[in-house]
Amino acid sequence: MSFSSPTFPRLTPSVARLIAVTAVVQLLLETVFTSPEIRSVLAMNPAGFAGRPWGALSYLFAHSSILHLATNMLGLYLFGTAVESRMGSRSFLFYYIYCGIGAAVFSLLLNFVLPQSPIIGASGAVLGIAVAFAMFWPDAEIMVFPIPVPIRARTLVIGLAVLDLVFARWVQDGVAHEAHLGGMLAGWMFFKIQALSQRRPAPAPRQQPERVVMVQQTAVTRDSDPHSAAPSRPLSTRPGSDPVAAEVDRVLDKISAKGIESLTQEERRFLDEVSKRKQREIN
Repeated sequence: MSFSSPTFPRLTPSVARLIAVTAVVQLLLETVFTSPEIRSVLAMNPAGFAGRPWGALSYLFAHSSILHLATNMLGLYLFGTAVESRMGSRSFLFYYIYCGIGAAVFSLLLNFVLPQSPIIGASGAVLGIAVAFAMFWPDAEIMVFPIPVPIRARTLVIGLAVLDLVFARWVQDGVAHEAHLGGMLAGWMFFKIQALSQRRPAPAPRQQPERVVMVQQTAVTRDSDPHSAAPSRPLSTRPGSDPVAAEVDRVLDKISAKGIESLTQEERRFLDEVSKRKQREIN
């Protein structure tokens, strides 16, 4: 995937809404609510968080200048359109807010060690979106002005993190580099937690009493459906080992491993036959 085709990505719904809301807020701050006190009310102030907790969210929509706004919204547009198309609009919006709040929480925690200045702007959330882009398409080539050669997305994001770390540690330029790192860290943690949740161990084979109950429940569900298929033929038994019990074990192990949706029509009919036979024996 590359930004060279198409040259201008199609604007996606949540990205369009975020840009519009943020632009409107900035327009009001530049024209109507010009008092510096208004920006301070919207800012995320780690030292005064207890008095203004809403700042962990509201700071995303206020910027120090038009240039600050334009830079963040350009990044949101370039990275966010692809990420939203991959995640879906609702999940993307949640992820954006999550990264923004993650950046604020990171600054709040750092404030216990080193004093942190109030922050405004969506940079942390936008860099979290950049992390998502790099996680989805690590080898995508991106042109970054004025560098004359394309850079892979993963390399770009790692480079930005290193630069923010260096500036946060040794350069005092008035930019909240700590919040940038917080947004990127929140995004990285999001994908790591998601990956861990998908690595669930396979369920252990059920004991026989549980299997009997499952067969009966399956039969009740299908018997309640008048369109349920009838058993195709009676089961035959063989001397020696019980083939019916062995087949029940096999089918139930398949349900345990892959879910009931994986059963064929014949396997479903087989379970119905076994369940009905057991019910007749009980009655």
